[in-house]
Amino acid sequence: MTDVYSPIPELNLLKEFENRLGRVWYSAGFELREYGVDAGLHTWSEDPEFLDGFIPFALATRSGSHYALWHCDDRTDLAALPIVFVGDEGDLYVVARNLLELFQLLTIDDETLNPDFVEQHTEGHPQYLTWLHETFGLRPPEDLDALRAGLKEPYEQFETWASRFVELD
Repeated sequence: MTDVYSPIPELNLLKEFENRLGRVWYSAGFELREYGVDAGLHTWSEDPEFLDGFIPFALATRSGSHYALWHCDDRTDLAALPIVFVGDEGDLYVVARNLLELFQLLTIDDETLNPDFVEQHTEGHPQYLTWLHETFGLRPPEDLDALRAGLKEPYEQFETWASRFVELD
């Protein structure tokens, strides 16, 4: 038995940070969960190809939405896979091009990843900002519009793939 959280070094570093921080939120609604365990995706489709396309790893909201890596191709660097938001209210879409981009988005400190909705930062937010910069040299995104524009291609690719199994809005 191993103490390693996942086969992804970047997620393992985040898990170590989360464990050091304790039971404190560092980004609203975000919390690592058991790596690779079902995130309710079977309620979308029970097709094995659909289910095998995801690796759930975190809660995205306090109400039960999740983040999952999407196996869009055969790349071996799992941290480079797009991140999908699996919503508890019927949302299913690409939210980040890769894991480090998600880590940057978490600096927004809002479950919807919208800086306009942040009223107060979570207790562990300052420590998360420091950890992100010291560990990966990353800071909060300076241009959210440019970042979101970069999601167009993976978003369209995901919609094409997912529409084979489920009806998307």
